[in-house]
Amino acid sequence: MRLEQISSAAAASRVLAAAGYVADRPLAVAVWLACTLGQPLLLEGEAGVGKTEVARALAQATGAPFIRLQCHEGIDLHNALYEWDYARQLLALRAAADGLDEGRLYDRRYLISRPLLAALESPQRAVLLIDEIDRADDAFEAFLLEFLSDFAVTIPELGTVSASSRPLVILTSNRTRELHDALKRRCLYDWIDYPTRERERAILAARVPEATEAIVTRVLEAVTRLRADAELYKLPGVGETLLWARALLALGADSDLDETLGVALKVHEDISRVREARVLDGV
Repeated sequence: MRLEQISSAAAASRVLAAAGYVADRPLAVAVWLACTLGQPLLLEGEAGVGKTEVARALAQATGAPFIRLQCHEGIDLHNALYEWDYARQLLALRAAADGLDEGRLYDRRYLISRPLLAALESPQRAVLLIDEIDRADDAFEAFLLEFLSDFAVTIPELGTVSASSRPLVILTSNRTRELHDALKRRCLYDWIDYPTRERERAILAARVPEATEAIVTRVLEAVTRLRADAELYKLPGVGETLLWARALLALGADSDLDETLGVALKVHEDISRVREARVLDGV
């Protein structure tokens, strides 16, 4: 099924499930509307709840090109949109006996496409993931307002480049800072929370089908207890749940969970607290 053929929430759910992603109803509706209306979709939630995987699963299941822009502090247009290949331009200048005029120097062949431009120029409708937009600064967020409104960019030396096929844009945010209302208004929105125990069981069945019932039960009970501990600095996400199940597959279903805490917790103080409080006793 192609992105254009996702014509209902049920169809969106089936497409995501085909790539091993178990979506709840609100997320399936949001994905369906994003595909149908051509609106960007902003997904917020804690780190590790599966925001990035939504875009990856959509691309995998539909065969759409997957293009990812990882945001970070200080990201600018050269990282996100395009830059000129100055080394090749310099070589061309040296190789030309009669020199190159500016028009020939700024030829399309010397332009390096970054994720945003690559998504605009993709002959097939692409899934464009703008990951962790909350890590970028206000200036880059302001640039995105124009990009998401027109799906076109102007390159001074070449002119305007418009989308040959409007990409499906998914933005993610861990909410380390509040995004501007202007950006949110241009997007559909969904909050992805930690899954319920039943949905996480379904995720394990889809992603780690070889896990036995004993392993699944132990891992689910362990992550449920850890997420209930409000004093932990960083709670385990779905990725840690899957990795924990794989770890027990490798070590044996009866392995001591205390010895594998580094799979689920990545902060020394959290591991120490869990061990001292004996949070996982009896699991």
